Amino acid sequence: MTLSPATGPLLYEGKAKRVYATDQDDLVAVEYKDDATAFNALKKAQLLGKGALNCRISALLFEHLERLGVPTHYLGLQGDHWMMVRPVRVVPVEVVVRNVAAGSLCRQMPIPAGTPLDPPLLDLYYKDDALGDPLLSEARLERLQLLTPDQLGAIRELAFRVNDALRDLFARVELELVDFKIELGFTADGALVVADEISPDTCRLWNRAVSDAQERILDKDRFRQDLGGVVEAYGEVLKRVQGVCPEARVYG
Repeated sequence: MTLSPATGPLLYEGKAKRVYATDQDDLVAVEYKDDATAFNALKKAQLLGKGALNCRISALLFEHLERLGVPTHYLGLQGDHWMMVRPVRVVPVEVVVRNVAAGSLCRQMPIPAGTPLDPPLLDLYYKDDALGDPLLSEARLERLQLLTPDQLGAIRELAFRVNDALRDLFARVELELVDFKIELGFTADGALVVADEISPDTCRLWNRAVSDAQERILDKDRFRQDLGGVVEAYGEVLKRVQGVCPEARVYG
């Protein structure tokens, strides 16, 4: 059964979520959709159950980060597809941390897929669908005046803290965190926090017990590569994370 919170106007709709106002200025409601998209939404599908899985996985991972002192916008769950969060001013930069070479990195650089990256590689992309989310250099960041030097330093530090926390957690359940992207935002009081979601939609996760390059995939690449079993893979990730995390809290 899906319960929905009392919501106000729709504030924003993205590829995988809708964000609604509530009767409190410091609280918004996020609905996780069953929509699946890839290649800048050129490929689309409806996958029943995907939204609820991503919502619950994200809640568990946000709470794990919170226990380690990593600030997030998360406040609690409210229903199968709903999460209550603090409103943030989203930084228009996608932050990607790579532990193993995969995906676009291998198309852009002469690095074989599966190559460990030590230290991990941090990439920043400008969030603009019309421009194709281009890779940003420090000079481009400065030119666009997207971040101050201090803010860029804080983002780097926070991204690597998130990486360390998630890598350790996933290793405990025999999953390899290949790479992930996060969105960051500033709260009303100026704090930098992790926002959006952390799920198999935003993380590449490989089953360490499986050597086959396709069968080990437990993330959105199953949809990108037409491998099937997307919802089943996400369910496996949830089951493993639930095995090492306390039950997610309910808001209110």
